[in-house]
Amino acid sequence: MNAAVALDVRPDKIAAGSDSISMCFSKGLGAPVGSVIVGSKAFIARCTRYRKMYGGGMRQAGILAAAARHALKHHVERLAEDHANAKLLAEGLAQSKHINFPNGMPQTNLVFFECSHPKVTLAQLLAGLKERGILVGQTYSTLARAVTHLNVSRADIEETVNAAHAILKS
Repeated sequence: MNAAVALDVRPDKIAAGSDSISMCFSKGLGAPVGSVIVGSKAFIARCTRYRKMYGGGMRQAGILAAAARHALKHHVERLAEDHANAKLLAEGLAQSKHINFPNGMPQTNLVFFECSHPKVTLAQLLAGLKERGILVGQTYSTLARAVTHLNVSRADIEETVNAAHAILKS
C-alpha cells in the first residue's frame, strides 16, 4: 500500500505482475495485528498446510478482520502522511554533515541512513536515541532503518531530528 500511495497508482497495478502478495495491516494501516496473503488456489492451499504444520490458526478472527477492514477503508490514503514524515526526518538528519543516505532520500515511509561521525558510531547514535525513547533499527553494521507509521507524528520527527543532532554534537 505504501508503494501504491507513493506512486499514486492502484494497488492491483503494482500486484499485477506477481504470483502472490502479502500485506500487513498493522503499523502503517493501524490494525492491531494481521496480514493477508493472496495467490492462486493451489498456492493458498500450500500456505494453509504450512500454517497448520507450524501450529498457526485462529478461531473467531472476525474482530481482527473488522480491524483490517477499517484500516483498508480509513488508513490507506493517510500513508502519504507517513511518507511526508519520512521525508521530513531525512531532510532534518541531512542537515548534519555526518549523516549520509546511501540509497538516496526516502520515497515511502522507510529512511535508511549511515553515520560518518569521527567520534560517534552508528551504534552509539542509535543507543543515544533509544535512551530518549526513540527506536531506530540497525541493518548490517553501518546502516540504520527508521520507519514512520500511524503512531509517529510530525512532533516525533522533530524530536528525533533534534535528539540526533544533540548526540552528534557531543
